Amino acid sequence: MTLTAQPVTTTTELTGRITATAVADVRPQVDGIIKARLFTEGTTVRAGQPLYQIDPRLYRATRDQTAAQLASAQASAATAQAKVARYNRLQTADAVARQDVDDAVAADREAEASIAQYRASLRTANVNLGFTRVYAPISGRIGRSAFTVGALVSAAQTSALATISQLDPIYVDIQQSSTALLDLRESLASGDVLPASTTVRLVLENGRVYPQAGTIQFGEVSVDTTTGTVTLRARFPNPQGILLPGMFVRLTVPQTIVRNGILAPQQGITRDAKGNATALVVGADNKVALRQVTTGQAVGAQWLITAGLRTGDRLIVQGTDKAQPGATVKAVTVTTGTTAAGTTNPGTTN
Repeated sequence: MTLTAQPVTTTTELTGRITATAVADVRPQVDGIIKARLFTEGTTVRAGQPLYQIDPRLYRATRDQTAAQLASAQASAATAQAKVARYNRLQTADAVARQDVDDAVAADREAEASIAQYRASLRTANVNLGFTRVYAPISGRIGRSAFTVGALVSAAQTSALATISQLDPIYVDIQQSSTALLDLRESLASGDVLPASTTVRLVLENGRVYPQAGTIQFGEVSVDTTTGTVTLRARFPNPQGILLPGMFVRLTVPQTIVRNGILAPQQGITRDAKGNATALVVGADNKVALRQVTTGQAVGAQWLITAGLRTGDRLIVQGTDKAQPGATVKAVTVTTGTTAAGTTNPGTTN
């Protein structure tokens, strides 16, 4: 096989955990007995959808009481305002003492303050009454209900009524060693390689490839001191709900693009007794030569060669057990793109 240089995308396989895009606990904001559950567990809910009904009777009574107090304060304010107006007219004729006028003005202001106070209390009562119906804070998939109808709940409790998770799209948190990240940045800085795309592929726990590609969103700005890794976050579409929070997955992440990469079929690269990679090539004189090569990562069924082979080399990929270094052979290019090495007898072709 005659080797040619071509752009080669290098990848790395990393592990990750799936996390929800957003998670919100559903919690009560008032005390009371749950009168009804208004959703089906495990279904998708939308933001603002009612989920629970807490007994509203006490809060409705408080609201009505505050409204009555506001009405009483408004009536008192009307009387105080009329008194002030009447005293002002009498004062011009010196028919009322100045102290009485001041007292009437103070009473009027006090009545206005009482109105403002009861209006604020009425708003608070309406808010608390509204809290007796618990709504979904976000859209997403809701889990099981931790409380049933008839249970007493409290605004101070630590347990959530239920949890909602947004699963489409969904995040995958990937761990990459800080050493590998430094090597990548040095390679990019040298200009020998180009940055690859941020598109990543995912392999599920059962070994199946997830059909949709994701994208790298960002990387953490610090290294985990216990593991020496940097967390990368990828985002994947999840319209079918296949990906669930907590799943362990593997991801194929593009790293760099080698400008002039040499790819050699793996059957053309062998190992000597010391474990060094070697290759047999056919020279211009049709003689076999042994080359020491340096392999990078595997790209499909090929090795990325980083040293030892170059463009135009004719690599023996079949018949390597017959060809010996220094022997004269007749190389034949097979239509499939592979090359057969002949025997040491001139003119004989395999």
